[in-house]
Amino acid sequence: MKSSAISLLVPLLIVQHPDVHALVLRKVGNTIRDSVYAQYIWGIAALGMASYWDAKISPMELTYKPTGQKIMFRGADDPMKIKSIKVPFGYIGITHFEEKDQFAGRAEIRTILQSTMRGGEMFWNFESYNPPISRDNWANIDSQEERPDRLCHKSTYLEAPPSWLGEQFLAEAEYLKETNEKAYQHEYLGIPVGTGSDVFENVTIREITDEEIAGFDRVYNGVDWGYFPDPWAFNRVCFNAAQRQLFIFDELTANKLGNKETADKLLEHGLTKEDRITADGAEPKSVADYNKYGLKCFGAIKGPGSVERSMVWLQSLNEIVIDKRRCPDTAREFLGYEYERTRDGEIMSGYPDMNNHHIDAVRYATEEIWRRPGNAGPKSDYVPIWGR
Repeated sequence: MKSSAISLLVPLLIVQHPDVHALVLRKVGNTIRDSVYAQYIWGIAALGMASYWDAKISPMELTYKPTGQKIMFRGADDPMKIKSIKVPFGYIGITHFEEKDQFAGRAEIRTILQSTMRGGEMFWNFESYNPPISRDNWANIDSQEERPDRLCHKSTYLEAPPSWLGEQFLAEAEYLKETNEKAYQHEYLGIPVGTGSDVFENVTIREITDEEIAGFDRVYNGVDWGYFPDPWAFNRVCFNAAQRQLFIFDELTANKLGNKETADKLLEHGLTKEDRITADGAEPKSVADYNKYGLKCFGAIKGPGSVERSMVWLQSLNEIVIDKRRCPDTAREFLGYEYERTRDGEIMSGYPDMNNHHIDAVRYATEEIWRRPGNAGPKSDYVPIWGR
């Protein structure tokens, strides 16, 4: 439905804007003729416009006869050919990246657009793909980035007329749904269900409203010390014990700032002496600095099993809700955090100590909760938080 829709929209845009040309790209050039090129020929025929277009193979392009406007097809495996594209008049106002996830990343797409999006007033950029299974794939993460000039639309086979698909297609989908729910969700619904190595499978990304935040009765604050390249990270969270939900609704991230500068950032952010901060206890001087600079800071309790206990507690929650507008770095860490694998693909035990700065800040912030008797892990290492 995505490629079919775009192959209908682009010719219509061409007709409506006589000075605009289109460029359709796939990562590998030799895949174009039997895929996206054939799809566009279908689209033009479906619009009843076939007699108005000329189709060429070398170079691969479609030309709108009344004006000479072109839809050009190229592979991104030869970037010099993209840079050398010239149109006889007007400008390239439409680009279509088919199978977006096969490109190297946003930087590669941006580089191409910098070469093509020149000289015009209006531009349309289409990016179509099936979501990869891994939630931290660049294409899945990139599509979550919100911009005022972007529309992100998702469609599945459930929205297509059954006659488009046929009885056998629908029967296969139902069979997979009954026998392998996770595979069905990915292959037929386009949900990035993960590769089985995701540490947090209980994350929900959604807006946390001002009204919700105003109703939070207890807020916890955490800091993970850092300078560069590891950043300093701060988070605010609220825990709903009845529903076992953790809400992460605020973050700050900084590089190359000392303790005085980050303390000032927190004070400017609205924290006061009344707001308890739990920070990495491995740096007692930094903890003392924060108290000297007007904050109430305590060092997290270190000890054997503390990382595992806090991580198991986070994993055991019914839901970790993250507002990615308020906490983009935190959302990126939680969604992308995976167990390491051996060369044979086996999942390794333990938690990787990388790309987890806000995860650590959240662990410290919630220490008072998960160290309580009855929560995750043994009770033998419990130390009263307020009595230290």
